[in-house]
Amino acid sequence: MSQQHILQVSELTKKVRFILESELNTVWLCGEISNFIAASSGHWYLSLKDSKSQVRCAMFKGNNRRVIITPSNGQQVLVRARVSLYEPRGDFQLIIEQMEDAGEGMLRQQYEQLKQKLNAQGLFSQMHKQPLPKHIQTVGIVTSPTGAAVKDILTVLKRRNPTITAIIYPSLVQGQTASADIVAAINKASHRNECDVLIVGRGGGSLEDLWCFNEEAVVNAIYHCPLPVVSAVGHEVDTTLSDYVADVRAATPSAAAELVSNDVLELHEKISSLQKRLLANKKQGLNLKRQKLLALSHRLSRVHPEQQLHIQQQKADELNARLTLAMLRELLRFSSLPQQLHKRLLQASPEKSLADKKQRLVQFQQRLLRSHEQNLLAKQQQFAHLVEQLHIVSPLATIARGYSIARDSKANIIKSSEQVTVGDEINIQLHHGALVTKVVEKR
Repeated sequence: MSQQHILQVSELTKKVRFILESELNTVWLCGEISNFIAASSGHWYLSLKDSKSQVRCAMFKGNNRRVIITPSNGQQVLVRARVSLYEPRGDFQLIIEQMEDAGEGMLRQQYEQLKQKLNAQGLFSQMHKQPLPKHIQTVGIVTSPTGAAVKDILTVLKRRNPTITAIIYPSLVQGQTASADIVAAINKASHRNECDVLIVGRGGGSLEDLWCFNEEAVVNAIYHCPLPVVSAVGHEVDTTLSDYVADVRAATPSAAAELVSNDVLELHEKISSLQKRLLANKKQGLNLKRQKLLALSHRLSRVHPEQQLHIQQQKADELNARLTLAMLRELLRFSSLPQQLHKRLLQASPEKSLADKKQRLVQFQQRLLRSHEQNLLAKQQQFAHLVEQLHIVSPLATIARGYSIARDSKANIIKSSEQVTVGDEINIQLHHGALVTKVVEKR
């Protein structure tokens, strides 16, 4: 017992909570609501149960604000929750993050799973989508022949362009057999190939009402349809898998009709504008041709063919005279060429070149002598200046002013009386001559 760590209750609940939250993380759960309480704080507390078990749940107000259903006891719901533990009581519980009606929630899960699958297969890729034809004459419509959608489409087509032909391929658009009916209608339109574009759709409804347009068979039929397909399912907020695979998605059936039809008034205005531009271009072209014709007629009336021939003959005479003059100039140039060459040869003669070089040599010699004389004079002046400076600092100049230099017997200059003793001989150098003396007394 002493070797084992004894846990506190709070430590145990904390460990259990950590294990639950790290191992199980987020789960989807379907069950029946019981013991539902909407607290004054805004949080919801309830239990989810089935025939064998139940689990306590909490949904905080930050998450339950997004719930579109009104929870009540006995209601079947689909929730996404985190597995946790309420430590103060040690109760195992779920923290709900999302809640939906069980029926619609399961459909939404199936929708997301099938969407991911078909997207991975490349059915929603933009590279497979066809552009709508520019000029549409016939529109195919796959929908219920008695629904509001077909009426809206036909009304818009008639208003915008009555010349467009509409072919209805009747089909169920709700119920268990609707998807097979829609596939058969799309295949019939593809096989007949009698329309330029195909609208597939219906009016608005719940997710369950629109579910046939999420069926994999319908998505594949649209994907393999050789005709450009416009998906027009529900209202603007409704999105089905048929919208993703279609070549173009329209927010409503009426919007689809507008996409595939050109407004007749706009076409008339465009045609009228093109006609005006065409007439203006024709008038401008005719005016240019008329002006050119008048100019040519004017030139033809001014210059007669015989006069034109005289003008050409005169030009020929002028060119002949210019040619003769040019030939004379060339002959004169060639006749003076030998004299020019002889003159150039004399200028390039070796004798003249040698005389020039001798003259340059004399000039160089004279410059060398002048440079040598100037250099010698400068050296002499520099030498005299140095001698003068040397004389200024020479000790002989100092001696000439009355001073003398005393040396001992070893020729060392005596600067202090301590260097000699009484009786030593001293040599004294004067300005003129020298003296040999003997020390008789030291002071």
